[in-house]
Amino acid sequence: MTARILVVDDIPANVKLLEARLLAEYFEVLTAENGHQCLEICNKVQVDVILLDIMMPGIDGFEVCERLKANPKTSHIPVVMVTALDQQEDRIRGLKAGADDFLTKPVNDIQLMARVKSLVRLKMLSDELRLRAETARNIGMDDPAAAAAARFQEPASVLLVDGRANSQERIARALKPIAEVTVQSDPQAALFEAAEGAFDLAIVNSNFDDYDPLRLCSQLRSLERSRFIPILLVVDQGSEQMAARALEIGINDYILRPVETNELIVRSLTQIRRKHYNDQLRESVKQTIELAVTDGLTGLNNRRYLDKHLKLLFDRAAARDRPLSLCITDIDRFKLVNDTHGHDAGDEVLREFAARIRSTVRGADLACRYGGEEFVVVMPDTGLDTAASVAERLRSIIEAEPFELRSAGISLNITASVGISSTVWGAQSADQLLKQADRALYEAKHGGRNRVVAAAA
Repeated sequence: MTARILVVDDIPANVKLLEARLLAEYFEVLTAENGHQCLEICNKVQVDVILLDIMMPGIDGFEVCERLKANPKTSHIPVVMVTALDQQEDRIRGLKAGADDFLTKPVNDIQLMARVKSLVRLKMLSDELRLRAETARNIGMDDPAAAAAARFQEPASVLLVDGRANSQERIARALKPIAEVTVQSDPQAALFEAAEGAFDLAIVNSNFDDYDPLRLCSQLRSLERSRFIPILLVVDQGSEQMAARALEIGINDYILRPVETNELIVRSLTQIRRKHYNDQLRESVKQTIELAVTDGLTGLNNRRYLDKHLKLLFDRAAARDRPLSLCITDIDRFKLVNDTHGHDAGDEVLREFAARIRSTVRGADLACRYGGEEFVVVMPDTGLDTAASVAERLRSIIEAEPFELRSAGISLNITASVGISSTVWGAQSADQLLKQADRALYEAKHGGRNRVVAAAA
């Protein structure tokens, strides 16, 4: 794993020491001697993790961190404050400023490298999601950050896995102002709970007498249903080895006992906020993918999706020696609707036509908008007779009820012509199957419209 790490410290000896440690792990290292240089570098260069001193001339590390997190261009960069300050209030202030961790000098090498590598992995995942979500924003979808902020106003849901009743009570009471806490004493029961619930954070206390808490952390990361739940591990003072190992297997953060309430709340809120943001990024990516294969007007799959999946369905039918049928339907005299009543009315007709297709086709069928006023329905495991029945039902449901056009304040009687083809006639490819149906549609149009025609062999 390689990444670009920015070391910010006004003492050259400290910079050289951290630089040497990071270079030994094959990281690329940039350096800055004050906060202004740090902000300037981050605005010009891609940085993956910042190791930030607090006591610096000009602007201190707290203000630098606040400025980084307030800037959308740099807010996603993980920040680790590395400082001689060791008071609890300094740690809380740094975390509230947006820092991902707070390490006290002299820094333990194992602890530092484990934290850096963990944050690099997190940054790489976040960068990939942000890049994809940028496409969503460019096509007019909601900003994931705004959606995540709105969701953050809702109470969070936290799963606490703790082997002792007294610490369960203390932690649950501390989190009560920010979250609804579900408590589990049995790690295996907690694993099932995490898989079934919708949790924003899992807190795993390492106080079990006869159970390795890292096993639960590993299992939470390996299960698909719980893979993206942030994990906060509670460990004893001096347990740097356990914390480092936990970061390697995928936990997000850890906190030392005795647990200080404010620090617990701040670290929990950081992970919950990040979970909401990444959830929205994933949802944005999912919606972008759906938009790429969905017709925006009708909500049916588009031609891109049809071109891809028709071949798959054809090959599967051939491999299983099962029939595959297809129909193309076209709205009769649709151009007249647009010319007479306008394109808004035409769009209403298309939307209603698509809705009637949905109400007619079966669950296994694939309905797509082929282009313009043409629609395709692909029917797996369907012979010619059943396909003709489906097509006739579609034709009749189009004709049966007038189309109500709210934009024009009128009702229109709409009919459709349908062409059918089937592999029972020996089509050798998906393209040939489609062309046979298109030829049948042409015959239906020229035979008087408002009818179903099956392609000849």
